[in-house]
Amino acid sequence: MPSSAEDGNVVDPRRSSKLWRNCAAFWILGLCNNFAYVIMLSAAKDILDVESGGTHVNSTIDPSKCPDDSSKVPCSPISTGSILLADILPCLIVKFVTPFILTPLPYGVRHAIVVFFQASSFIIVALSETVYQGIIGVIFASIGSGIGETSYMSMTAHFSTDVIAAWSSGTGGAGIFGAITYAVLTDPSLLHLSPRNALLSMLVVPGIFIVTFWKILQSPASLPKLKICDSSTYIIRKPRSRRSSNDTDPLLADNDESDHDHNEHLTFPEQMRVTRRLAKYMVPLLFVYFAEYFINQGLVELLIFDCSHGFAFAVASQYRWYQVLYQMGVFLSRSSVNFVQIKPKYFPLLAGLQMINAIMFFEDAQRRFLPHIGVVFLIIFYEGLLGGGAYVNTFRSIHKTIPSKVEREFSLSIATLADSMGIVIAGFSAIPAHNYICSARI
Repeated sequence: MPSSAEDGNVVDPRRSSKLWRNCAAFWILGLCNNFAYVIMLSAAKDILDVESGGTHVNSTIDPSKCPDDSSKVPCSPISTGSILLADILPCLIVKFVTPFILTPLPYGVRHAIVVFFQASSFIIVALSETVYQGIIGVIFASIGSGIGETSYMSMTAHFSTDVIAAWSSGTGGAGIFGAITYAVLTDPSLLHLSPRNALLSMLVVPGIFIVTFWKILQSPASLPKLKICDSSTYIIRKPRSRRSSNDTDPLLADNDESDHDHNEHLTFPEQMRVTRRLAKYMVPLLFVYFAEYFINQGLVELLIFDCSHGFAFAVASQYRWYQVLYQMGVFLSRSSVNFVQIKPKYFPLLAGLQMINAIMFFEDAQRRFLPHIGVVFLIIFYEGLLGGGAYVNTFRSIHKTIPSKVEREFSLSIATLADSMGIVIAGFSAIPAHNYICSARI
């Protein structure tokens, strides 16, 4: 929700109208960009089960029904952490590369690339007949998400600070709407679509993505425009001079600052200097994301409850609804930054609280002391609140504290590495943790 005027000045109606429109556009961009990523994590167990027809070898447990005895539910032979790695490793590589080598590409070109990878991911996973084919589709979703997050986040440097809140809320919305959509479409007690048909129905999302960027978003003059019929606009050939660039749109600018360096590029030494200054933001965010994804993709798949302690949810449904509760927490906290702000000095506290959650779930996966799935739902919701709050407040702080537009644009792009690095470490940690816990159960 846009604030009326951050600096206390009266905002004229034209600026207010464009601000609301751009906030709506960034909300939808955040939703669409993360949608495929969320769907792949929600479908992780279905992707791993594609070759076995949804059942595990030597198992008498039907995953479409709630178990009478949770101790008899076998571990999946492959951790969902493997899907997490396929969903995040390419994204991490892309985030390393994009801030340094994709700056010559206009945002319109990058957007087209994102849409292509996202649509391809839904089709590939839906039509896959082996785990490895499914993982290729997951990789496509990861690449699209990585290019998108770095591109749209850096693009916010040319807009009001309010679009940070809108983007973050949209990414949180992707989590809750993606997880709920997949759970509702595939749950046996609801629409009961096959995973294949559920994924094919998601192809409406790339269409919404296209319309939002080119029809709803009102880009300022400071952003180079892509013209389909003019190939010379496909590359930003040379930056305009800092002294001669006077095209900042006052209706879209964050403030009245007189720096016009937004079309220049930092040198590599300058980029390294800026990156070092971001450590106080990036390190806590890395630990927050490590802990929450270690929980979500390494531990909660092992927390299976029987009918009397699991609301009669089927084995497969329990995992899907864990994801829904987590994403609900993320969405709520990412949408609340205009009402509740967390100062950077408290970011390490968020990381510490999330690590405590990870330790508790690791112990419960081995000893099973949490009495009911409802308790797990509450803790997972709280886990989502911590993760979403860390994300939105980190990027809001970066946007507000870095005055130079060229440094702000680079900083917002490179800072997206923090969450991805934490997720990658979580993915690599989740697989041996899964194997260790499962071997102890035998």
